[in-house]
Amino acid sequence: MQQLHKDVDRVLFTQEDLAKRVTEMGQQITKDHPGESLLVISVLRGAAIFMADLVRHIDLPLEMDYMAISSYGNGAKSSGVVRILKDLTSSVEGRHVLIAEDILDSGLTLKYLIKNLSSRNPASIEVATLLRKKTLQQAKIDCRYVGFECPDEFIVGYGLDYAERYRNLPYIGVLKPDLYE
Repeated sequence: MQQLHKDVDRVLFTQEDLAKRVTEMGQQITKDHPGESLLVISVLRGAAIFMADLVRHIDLPLEMDYMAISSYGNGAKSSGVVRILKDLTSSVEGRHVLIAEDILDSGLTLKYLIKNLSSRNPASIEVATLLRKKTLQQAKIDCRYVGFECPDEFIVGYGLDYAERYRNLPYIGVLKPDLYE
């Protein structure tokens, strides 16, 4: 782990910050959906850790499912081409869907996902994103639950990666630019 820590320029959100905010988000989701059952969808791989922590704080009946969607490859910026690599195993028709997303960056992937899932006739779709970057060219997406606003820098940890590395860091930090430029 020491090898990974030295690649981080600075920590944005500590392990404690993340635990506190994810707990608050789960409690708010519970309050906002009395008597409902949720289908919580994680966008693999980055959001898997966030979703696992989030659902443990949602006191409602729920089912978890996963999609793999890509617009990055191994690059540092979105390619703009969105592809479904793994689809859901559950039907969303007539269900209350909560998308657990790790980060809203350009918004292209999430916008595509919402459109795709909407075509499957859910009762509702909401988004819980752990992070929303402050970017000028972000797609307009209504995220009902936002963990943290973050700067437009390349961040890693807590599921977020660069070329499949750094996901296992227990915090979110800024990757040193010389590693990806």
